[in-house]
Amino acid sequence: MFREMTLGQYYQTDSRIHRLDPRVKLGGTLLYMLTLVISRSFMALCVATVVLTVVILLSKVPFSFLAKGIRPLLFILILSAMLNIFTTPGHVLVQAGILRITEEGMIRAAFFCIRLILIILGSAIMTCTTTPARLADGMEKSLGFLQIVHVPVHEIAMMMTIALRFIPILTTELDKIMKAQTARGMDFEEGSLPVRLKKLIPILIPLFVAAFSRASELAMAMEARCYHGGKGRTKLHPLRYGKADVIAWICILLYTAGMFAIRIVV
Repeated sequence: MFREMTLGQYYQTDSRIHRLDPRVKLGGTLLYMLTLVISRSFMALCVATVVLTVVILLSKVPFSFLAKGIRPLLFILILSAMLNIFTTPGHVLVQAGILRITEEGMIRAAFFCIRLILIILGSAIMTCTTTPARLADGMEKSLGFLQIVHVPVHEIAMMMTIALRFIPILTTELDKIMKAQTARGMDFEEGSLPVRLKKLIPILIPLFVAAFSRASELAMAMEARCYHGGKGRTKLHPLRYGKADVIAWICILLYTAGMFAIRIVV
């Protein structure tokens, strides 16, 4: 299950989306999430779904690879759907005691679940098509204006990139620890909720030890390479906008304007 987390994993292939400037993908992802947050109709979600489908096809990342990243978040999706179904007032479809399922709750639950899935897939497609190093360069370049007020942009970008890079590493480590405990006779599915939570202790302790060990090794490796922050550093491949990046920005802005128009009209 934990190996199926696609957020933070880079998918190696050659596509138009992979070749785009990381600043375009960062800005496009943020605007895509913004348009999903402000959307209030299924028409807006249909437009966002079509746009995301086109981007996935252009990226050449298999949809099955992206869809695997939704499974670890099924609990959040189910919890969100249940809360909307049972707490939204309206026309009652089914009632059992104090629990009521309303038509408006079903519609709202479907709307929020679809929106959350689109946000997850939109975030995953950015990390699948951009290496951590390119993401760091894009974030540093995009937030470079904050250096005027002495904000350590390079260090912030480096920390966020390392954290993003460690997501698949730690999920793989967690999967190994769980398999090792299962081989020793541990069953994580049996028992009541307090018992199952107690069984997580033999997993969390080795996981934290492994995380701190990897962090220490990374710090030593950076010190050995004389890393002292971004001051005076140059780039082997400096970021430059190309024709494809300009076209992509135009498409992103047109999509954003269209989504705002849908929100106003519908």
